[in-house]
Amino acid sequence: MATATHSATTNAAAKRLASFRRVLAHAHERLALDIGFVLWDGSTVPAALASDALAIVIADEGAVASLIRRPNLETLANLWAAARLDLRNGTVFDLVARRPKARSREIRKQLDWKQLAALALKFLFVPRGGPWPLEAIPDDRPSDGSADKNKKNIHFHYDVSNAFDAHFLDPEMVYSCPYYTDWANDLATAQHDKLEIVCRRLRLKPSETFLDIGCGWGALICHAARHHGVRAHGVTLSEEQFRHVRAKIAALALSDRVSVELRDYANLEGQFDKIAVIEMSEHVGYDNHPRYYRTIHRLLKPDGFFLRHAITRPAKRDEKTFRKKRVERSALTKYVLPGGEFDHIGMTLTNLERFGFEVHDVESWREHFQIACRTYYDNLDRNRAAAEWEVGAPLTQVWLAYFAGCSIAFERSTIGLYQVLASKRRRGPSGLPPTRADLYR
Repeated sequence: MATATHSATTNAAAKRLASFRRVLAHAHERLALDIGFVLWDGSTVPAALASDALAIVIADEGAVASLIRRPNLETLANLWAAARLDLRNGTVFDLVARRPKARSREIRKQLDWKQLAALALKFLFVPRGGPWPLEAIPDDRPSDGSADKNKKNIHFHYDVSNAFDAHFLDPEMVYSCPYYTDWANDLATAQHDKLEIVCRRLRLKPSETFLDIGCGWGALICHAARHHGVRAHGVTLSEEQFRHVRAKIAALALSDRVSVELRDYANLEGQFDKIAVIEMSEHVGYDNHPRYYRTIHRLLKPDGFFLRHAITRPAKRDEKTFRKKRVERSALTKYVLPGGEFDHIGMTLTNLERFGFEVHDVESWREHFQIACRTYYDNLDRNRAAAEWEVGAPLTQVWLAYFAGCSIAFERSTIGLYQVLASKRRRGPSGLPPTRADLYR
């Protein structure tokens, strides 16, 4: 009896596989796809798929069943993280480059929906299988601005592991958009040039006090102290970063000029000549912008300068539409960047003026970050084995997808990045030179 049951189950699975292969071949031909498929029994679509061809690898029939029952980004993310859907002979960039050029509506018209419906019925009750490595992660909620919530969000993204981060960052561990004075420069050069242009744009002078809110692994505060003679202070909520920065300060013998705190930005006291916020504003949240800008205004001396360097999204027809969360952004904040909210450059400039600042310079760095994110992807992919040993294969897969998605989004201009220089609004001269030639000396 058991043998007969097993045989029937095996026959049913074989029929499902054959049906799926036929439907996939139909779609491949109708859509003139430039990619192939490798199925869980080792067979391919098309049947004569070259061994070096770009292909999507489907590890088990449960992956197909789960996509049929729940065809959404969460299902896809879990299957990708578990490598139940994977790529052979190529990257996400290759896959995107070879996607069908037709619009989704046109694609749907070319498919045989009777075949698709019949296939769905065959897989309707097939177990989804496993693992589902991302399933326990709760949906993200916007930050309430509290120190505890901020620290929890920062911990999720920045405390993965310093060793893991080192697999894709430059030697100085600068995890923000670099500045390519030449598009051919390597990442280390571009990050050094970014540190320098930030210091120049702020017009740092010896003995000035400089605050870096969200100081990361300490590259900017150390560079500013060593090369521009300031007394620099950094704050972070990341335990991993805090330990690294303290060790870096000691190793460079900068303890008399550089300090770091594990503290929420809103609890800072005192005033500083110059303040930089480099890709930390994205963690603040729209509803917490008033406190954020008031805090910067309180901490900045009357004749000081504030540099805000942040990722943005294009504005929409109204703020309600802009705040609406698309599925891609929900996945980003759930799996990688909890609490993350990107404003648009108009919102940035409006807030700066609304809260007492005068805007002096605005520069787009979108294409710089496109290159950097692709470099992060390539570095992590090259060091994949070591990264997987450090944090596991699922998380490494998620971060690879994150960097690929970011690079593609910057390339398509669906996200951007602006560096903005501002000062407290006041009567009289701003203290800036008549041209910007000093930035590029």
